[in-house]
Amino acid sequence: MKKIINLKNNILRNIFFFFFLIIPLFLSPFKVSAEVSKTELNGEMINASSEFLRDLDYETWQLVAYRSSMNENKLVLRLIGYPGSLRIDHPLNLNVQSGRKAWLLEDVTQLNEMLLNDKRQAAVEFDLEELVQGITQNRPLRLSLPGVFSELPVPPFLVKEWRSIN
Repeated sequence: MKKIINLKNNILRNIFFFFFLIIPLFLSPFKVSAEVSKTELNGEMINASSEFLRDLDYETWQLVAYRSSMNENKLVLRLIGYPGSLRIDHPLNLNVQSGRKAWLLEDVTQLNEMLLNDKRQAAVEFDLEELVQGITQNRPLRLSLPGVFSELPVPPFLVKEWRSIN
């Protein structure tokens, strides 16, 4: 009799564990988002969205969106590649596509003294203001930088972060 009660308790414990601990892990979606946080950039603390993404050639890029005091407080996108593996010549405009819409973002790296004096030349900045004002929904984007990478997919959660920077 005692073995049967222990067996029932073990079965009930396993059922409880399965239904209340394991299944909710699979049913609840994982929160995936970049975060706008205080970051030191250009020698000052600012709100910025930062995320690492891979292009279609599996190269990793850091994308940082922030309001630049050097560029009339406009929204700026900084693309940073792995130092030493590439050199980015300026000016170089960024092609952005979202479905049928397309934008050509202006290279504003030359307004940033710190980037101009950086000998690694692995970062470039673009005026993101026009793009963010032209987007009404958080749709995925495709970035391309001629001579640097052919396509860098940007997920909707990151577009939402860019739009939320104030």
